Amino acid sequence: MTQPDKDVVAYNRSAWDRQVADGNQWTIPVTPEEIEDARNGECNIVLTPTKLVPQEWLGDLRGKSVLCLAGGGGQQAPLMAAAGAKVSVLDNSPAQLAQDQNVADREGLEIETVLGVMTDLTAFADDSFDLIVHPCANSFAPEILPVWKEAYRVTKPGGHLLAGFSNPLLYIFDYEEFEKKNLVVKHKIPYSDVESLSDEMKQTLAARGEPLSFGHSLADQIGGQIAAGYVITGFFEDNWPEEDDLLSPLIDCFIATRATKLVDRD
Repeated sequence: MTQPDKDVVAYNRSAWDRQVADGNQWTIPVTPEEIEDARNGECNIVLTPTKLVPQEWLGDLRGKSVLCLAGGGGQQAPLMAAAGAKVSVLDNSPAQLAQDQNVADREGLEIETVLGVMTDLTAFADDSFDLIVHPCANSFAPEILPVWKEAYRVTKPGGHLLAGFSNPLLYIFDYEEFEKKNLVVKHKIPYSDVESLSDEMKQTLAARGEPLSFGHSLADQIGGQIAAGYVITGFFEDNWPEEDDLLSPLIDCFIATRATKLVDRD
């Protein structure tokens, strides 16, 4: 990684640790009741804000090797472990990983937690996982093509990558005006908080403990998976549940894909 990327990694690690302390919705561990449901064959996970991942995307998790990629927080990983999968979770935030370990300890589950960044999966060998679950997280990475390449490398032939990500439309609006509930088009895609926000706004984000975000093009989000070698085999869109969200009444703001690593690409 370049030095600026290292700076982003360090900043976002601290920010997500702060989000855990502040009770961000993506840091709240699942309940014992949800774990019991997963043990009984009802494993309900999300990649995006509200829609459950189709069960046919998950398949029978018993005995499967699963990677939760940038998916800490005590949510997807323990549910899939309770459903019988052998689960590893990689995340940039020690506090997020601690949430997974806390649920594992509480429920008597085995989960491997790995501190790292989603663009570097050298902790794992080629063809390691039957399934990779990557909830909305790559908006916190400056580059995503390396994410897809590394994911493809560690996916077993015949395995799948389930990914959620933001519609880049979210990032074209002026951030400060958006907070005032005004839709003012300002930015181009790809987008970067680092390059586009004022120093004052960056200081505001830092004071709130909010991570730096990046808006990636659909060419990189979907085309990047295909370029890495995957075949897209599933797709849905989703949105925020809040009634007062500015964009939700107008367009779906999140996308989920199921991508497959073919056994024989020829």
